[in-house]
Amino acid sequence: QVQLLESGGGLVQAGGSLRLSCAASGRTFSTLAMGWFRQAPGKEREFVAAISGTGLSTYYADSVKGRFTISRDNAKNTVYLQMNSPKPEDTAVYYCAADPSLANVVDQKRNLDYWGQGTQVTVSS
Repeated sequence: QVQLLESGGGLVQAGGSLRLSCAASGRTFSTLAMGWFRQAPGKEREFVAAISGTGLSTYYADSVKGRFTISRDNAKNTVYLQMNSPKPEDTAVYYCAADPSLANVVDQKRNLDYWGQGTQVTVSS
């Protein structure tokens, strides 16, 4: 079993920056691919970014490419999402997720194994 706890959400101005963190416990962290997803009010949850267990491979949604960066520190069992130049349309609850398969984190063809409870990010214009 894996527990995921997000932190770092809050209110940020458009064009500013914010860093989300997700701390994991309960399983060897480096064996898990990690991802960030988000859900805005009235919308379905959507993929934001993914990173392999080693950190060598990353994937991004087109909407955040060039602005957001996913990274991980396996010594700290933590994955990060650096949000630069956020826009009001980035406002959402952001969720951290984990799965043994990087491909599944990216395409979600089956339910991901582990999810955090989410952290609210609000971007003001």
